[in-house]
Amino acid sequence: MPQPSTRSSALRAVEARLVARAVASDDGDAIVTELCEGIVAAGLPLWRLSLSVPAIDPLFRGASLAWRRGEGLSLFPAAHGPEGEASYARSPIAWLQENDRDLVRWCLDGPDEPLLPLLRELRAAGGTDYLLHLVGFAPGSAIEGAGISFCTDRTGGFTQDDLDALTALVPAIALATAKLSFAHTLREVAGTYLGPTSAARVLAGETRRGQSAVVPAAIMLADLRGFTALADRDDPLKVVSWLDEHFDALGEPVRRHGGEISKFLGDGFLAVFSVTDSNASACPACTGALAAAQEALARNDELNAARHRRGLPVLTADIVLHFGPVVYGNVGTDRRLDFTVIGRAVNEASRIERLCDALDRHLLISDAFAGRCAAPLTEVGAFSLRGIERAQRIWALPQDPRPDTRAASAPSTQPAT
Repeated sequence: MPQPSTRSSALRAVEARLVARAVASDDGDAIVTELCEGIVAAGLPLWRLSLSVPAIDPLFRGASLAWRRGEGLSLFPAAHGPEGEASYARSPIAWLQENDRDLVRWCLDGPDEPLLPLLRELRAAGGTDYLLHLVGFAPGSAIEGAGISFCTDRTGGFTQDDLDALTALVPAIALATAKLSFAHTLREVAGTYLGPTSAARVLAGETRRGQSAVVPAAIMLADLRGFTALADRDDPLKVVSWLDEHFDALGEPVRRHGGEISKFLGDGFLAVFSVTDSNASACPACTGALAAAQEALARNDELNAARHRRGLPVLTADIVLHFGPVVYGNVGTDRRLDFTVIGRAVNEASRIERLCDALDRHLLISDAFAGRCAAPLTEVGAFSLRGIERAQRIWALPQDPRPDTRAASAPSTQPAT
């Protein structure tokens, strides 16, 4: 075992490397692994270290990253909901908060059975001593602080010198944890509210109004029929919950097929599929958009069938696929911006969507999109759209099982929409 002075010097070097790595990198796995291996190399009997932090995330209330000697890292996310709440209530961190303390030590090799599930698990796996520090971060967000725990499997547990050495490392570990947590949160929150592609551009520095570009894109516009009437007659919180179910059904295929929801439009959304070759006749983005649209409608039908069986209201979906140039970037006031897509192609897609109800079609495809799509399509007709000079040819899938027979006999040019 290293001499006290040697161990102290080694731990100061570990602390310095931790701070330097946390400043230069967001690779939490590598940083925590290097930290723990450095602590062991310095002569401390560390068997397990964990960092637990709350999260600002639509799916998870928090997470713990645990390192164990000989096994490496494991991530333990805690989901929102009753199960996650119950698990947290039985955690050592919750015990500390309930008892208004920021430090606790449990000896695991004593005669008494530990009361908390985690401590029982650690003792069963060979742990003998457990130390937990609770540190606070600057106020202003839900990431209020972190739990930093150390555990050993050495007979007799930690010595007082061990405890003093580990406690001396806590401020640097807390600082690194705060930096990594807030960096991760920044990316996740931006991705949640903007979409991953737009978030990456904003985080890369595209934050000024006017920082926009005209790009070709395949556009999907989805809308739910009957939502306004449903919202007028039912409990608003229930209506929003139902709406979210439909957005899940319609939106997941967009992500899986390479698209990104740019913005929600009340009871619908606008999604964009980036185009790499604007001159390609068989466009991968259009192929992905069409596959996403078909899958989205099928999933929405399945959801409606399940809701009907439960006696709940249903909402059918209409989808329009279009292709054209869009302005992609920052739009808004000088201090309140959206990173989104706008332009003539978006307006045209909105006009086409209004034909879905009139034609009783749930998927309509513009002529611009059809020309870049390899799938067999059936022409529905040519239609005048409000604000657009020339009549637009509109297409549909030949196997669409829900066309209105009246549409087949309608004249090729319809009133402006």
